Amino acid sequence: MKNNKLNRLVKISLLGVVGFLLMFIEFALPIFPSFLKIDISDLPALMGTFALGPGAGIAIEFLKNILHGIFNGKTAFIGEVANFAVGSVLVFTAGYIYSKKKTKKSAVISLGAGTIAMSAAAALLNYFILLPLYEKVLNFPISAMVAVAGKINGSVTDLNTLVLFAIVPFNLLKGIALTALTLVLYKSVSPILKQEQARDGKLAENKN
Repeated sequence: MKNNKLNRLVKISLLGVVGFLLMFIEFALPIFPSFLKIDISDLPALMGTFALGPGAGIAIEFLKNILHGIFNGKTAFIGEVANFAVGSVLVFTAGYIYSKKKTKKSAVISLGAGTIAMSAAAALLNYFILLPLYEKVLNFPISAMVAVAGKINGSVTDLNTLVLFAIVPFNLLKGIALTALTLVLYKSVSPILKQEQARDGKLAENKN
């Protein structure tokens, strides 16, 4: 039992570190304002939540953001809190639905639901908490964000349209990209993540 817990902790830690490293690989897309950058650092957490459960996925999100805040924190942990909150909604939703029925169809449904939930959470958090915090703590005015986004998309004219026409589509696209990568990679990665669990199951069967 202790070995199983230790093995699980090691896997969560490794996935958290991989997620942390992936946070440094980010890029802007010309269809979105430059302050919105795509990264795939939620991918290890999605792998973890499918193989080890939603709690593991959230733990991976927490670890990667703590490490990022310590070693590369440029946003007074506001960016990390945002990444953790939005990412946790994604991995928990996807992991919880997938845990009920572990099939490929369920995986697609769970990732789709996670993407929608993440986009909704990002919209609410940015509107009520995160964008006002960026303005007050980091002196990055919402009006400046609106102006930058408005140059790319003329429909963006205020905070409401910034959230609706920039932040929501951005998170939907990010979720679609993460969904595709998870579906492609999970089958090859899952045997490694589940190896200890399968071994423990066989031992339990032999004892019976």
